Amino acid sequence: MKNREYIYRWVVLVIILDQLTKILIQKNLTLYEEVKVIPKFFSLYYVQNTGAAFSILENATFLLIIISILFVILIDKTIQKEEQNLDQLSILALGMIIGGIFGNLLDRIFYRGVIDFLSFSFGKYHFPVFNVADIGITIGVFLLLFDLWKKRNPKKEETK
Repeated sequence: MKNREYIYRWVVLVIILDQLTKILIQKNLTLYEEVKVIPKFFSLYYVQNTGAAFSILENATFLLIIISILFVILIDKTIQKEEQNLDQLSILALGMIIGGIFGNLLDRIFYRGVIDFLSFSFGKYHFPVFNVADIGITIGVFLLLFDLWKKRNPKKEETK
């Protein structure tokens, strides 16, 4: 039960950071307003995404709500089953993923779309606008994959 508690502490932290940043954006910018922070590189650009990553499944809010809930249930069942086998990296990764899913889920429920505001450009390439929840999901997935890879490819003990 202890590992599950640590995971859900991370979940709460990610949700709080995500929702606080979105509240700040909503209070200080109007929809589609952009504030250039570092010209030609980084700006705050308030948009609402009615789809998933890269606007996949645009305007399928109800379906995305169902998918999000199913993912959280599936991950939670896996946590219950594997709780004793989780290390610190897995705990952090799972907490970030679930927190990110919940952050965007709350937006879909209350705003019928996800509030995005972090915008990066590299020359003529403009990366899709994203938010703190997306960062949690992305970093969490990479950490989880790294942790799984590390467990499957342990360093061989050097013999002297």
